Amino acid sequence: MDKPTLVMIHGLVGSLDYFDPQARLSGATVIAEDLLGYGRQRDFPPDRLTLAAQADYVAQRIDELSAEKLWLLGHSMGGAVAILAADRRPERLCGFINVEGNFTEKDAFWSRKIVEKQPDEWAEEYRQMQADPAGWLERCDVEPDPQRTAWARHILEHQPATTVSAMAKAILAETLCPSYLDTVRRLLDHGLPMHLVAGAKSAADWDVPEFVRTAAASFTEQPAVGHLMMLEDPDAFCAIVASIPAGDVCQQ
Repeated sequence: MDKPTLVMIHGLVGSLDYFDPQARLSGATVIAEDLLGYGRQRDFPPDRLTLAAQADYVAQRIDELSAEKLWLLGHSMGGAVAILAADRRPERLCGFINVEGNFTEKDAFWSRKIVEKQPDEWAEEYRQMQADPAGWLERCDVEPDPQRTAWARHILEHQPATTVSAMAKAILAETLCPSYLDTVRRLLDHGLPMHLVAGAKSAADWDVPEFVRTAAASFTEQPAVGHLMMLEDPDAFCAIVASIPAGDVCQQ
C-alpha cells in the first residue's frame, strides 16, 4: 500500500520539523513546510504576507507533489492557511487535520496582543522571548526541560519578529471576514474529511463553530497537554495523527 503524504503547516511561530515528525510517522511521507517569511523563506517581504498569499504558496506546493494520497495538517494559524489552501485544491486531498486552527477572533488571542503593540515594542519583546525560551514556555503553561527548551529556541529563532507581526495582522484581518467561515462551509460541503485535534488543557478555549463540530469526521483530545501539544508530547501527538489517515479511505 502506498504511503500517504502529509503536508504539515506550522502556526504563528514555526516550524513543525523540530520534533522530527518523519521519524515518528513512519507510515507517511512527511513534509514540514516553511511558509513565506519563515525558515528558508524568512527574507520574504513582510508587507506582502497575507493568509491568501500563504494559501496560494501551499497550493503551489501541492501542485508540485505527485502523491495521490495527500493530507494537509495545520496547527493554530497554520490551520487557517491549510483551510484556504484546501479550498483551492480540494480535488487533490484525501483529508485535512485541523490542530486547534483559527476559526474565529477568539482563537487569535496572541495575535491581537501582538498587533496592539508598536513595532519597536514588539521587536524588543520578541528579542526577550528568543533570549529566554524557557520563560516563554512557562508563559505558555508548558513546563520547560532541556529538550523542550531547545525546541522552543528553534521555534522562536525560525522567523523574524516582522514576520510574526505581519501574520498576526493577517490572521485577525482575514478570519474576521464572514467569507472565511463561508470557505470552511464550502470545504466541508465538498465532502473533504476534517479531523479536529486539540490539547485537553486548551480544548475548551478553541472556538469551533457548531457546524464544524457537527460535520467533522472526528474530534480527538490529546491528554495532559495544551496548545503546544506536539512540543509537550510529540509521540502521543504523532500517534493521534498516524491513526487518522490509517482509518480513513481516500475518496479521490
